[in-house]
Amino acid sequence: MTLAARWLRTEIADLEPYTPILPLDVLARRLGLPVERLVKLDANENPYGPSPAALTALTSEHHYHIYPDPGHTALRQALARYTGQPAEALVCGAGADELIDMILRLCLNPGDAVIDCQPTFGMYRFDTQVCGGRVITVPRRAAFELDLDAIEAAAATSQAKVLFLTSPNNPTGNLLAPDELERLLRLPLLVVVDEAYIEFAGVGQGFAEWVARYENLVILRTFSKWAGLAGLRVGYALVPGWLAEHLWKIKQPYNVSVAAQAAAVASLEDRQLLLERVARLVNERERLLPLLAEVFWLHPQPSAANFILCRVEGRSAREVKTTLEQQGILVRYYHTSLLRDYIRISIGTPAQSEILLEALHRL
Repeated sequence: MTLAARWLRTEIADLEPYTPILPLDVLARRLGLPVERLVKLDANENPYGPSPAALTALTSEHHYHIYPDPGHTALRQALARYTGQPAEALVCGAGADELIDMILRLCLNPGDAVIDCQPTFGMYRFDTQVCGGRVITVPRRAAFELDLDAIEAAAATSQAKVLFLTSPNNPTGNLLAPDELERLLRLPLLVVVDEAYIEFAGVGQGFAEWVARYENLVILRTFSKWAGLAGLRVGYALVPGWLAEHLWKIKQPYNVSVAAQAAAVASLEDRQLLLERVARLVNERERLLPLLAEVFWLHPQPSAANFILCRVEGRSAREVKTTLEQQGILVRYYHTSLLRDYIRISIGTPAQSEILLEALHRL
């Protein structure tokens, strides 16, 4: 018997690890290129970075030797002003990823089922498996819209506890419609809507205010995309009161660092600038979409996020990704049956888009 077989939970010993995007310096060394040559369009990061106010807050903070506020008081108050929801409904985490894990650890007994609407963000499946749950996959329809009938059937037959949805969905870019969410909230499920990209979707597209009306709805958001703080790891959840109480029980006391809290508060105070940058990225998305369609073998999908999913026709999507990478242009390829013919392109600056387009036309 191996040590792993002796000591580890069976589902952990057999678990496929989540594959993250590599950092710039590692990629540059691997490709033999300077970091400055890389056009990084593979992780939906904000090319404009943090706001100047956030950078100032980081350099002005002098208490990094003191543990952070475990209650995230200043941050939750700032988020209450930003979202229009009470601070009591807000729980912060080290990115939305931590909050996904916390929710599943709270809700799942071994063998409990979670519904996952593929293709979507891989962390829902991964964390369910880490927590000993079963993943019930309900594939999306041809245009990546939700199959509501199939979700309802899966909920009935599997006795699932949790349903994860993403709006806009990653990697497909489509939004969850209000009537779809309303229908799904009638199911005996905790419905978790991940709005990591909601700032790119336009005013009024989010569901934050619905949490006060539905006891089975959770909204997840992050500072990684719109605020350019992916490297600091800070996100938040809007949750009903009964769930907030229990999340606070299991939350690691100092889960959001002093630096992350300071930068997030400053970002909210400087949100006008950040939302102007979001508007620039949205404009670039709309400019880039028809230009990608001019590449005869590429079929871009409409998107409400800061990325565009493109179907590759007549050639290997994996080879397209690899060839671009050799030139220092990084896009995302998925090793899954549903997406083997697709690449996902994050929205960058106009200059980055031009480098990408020139390379695509040369392929």
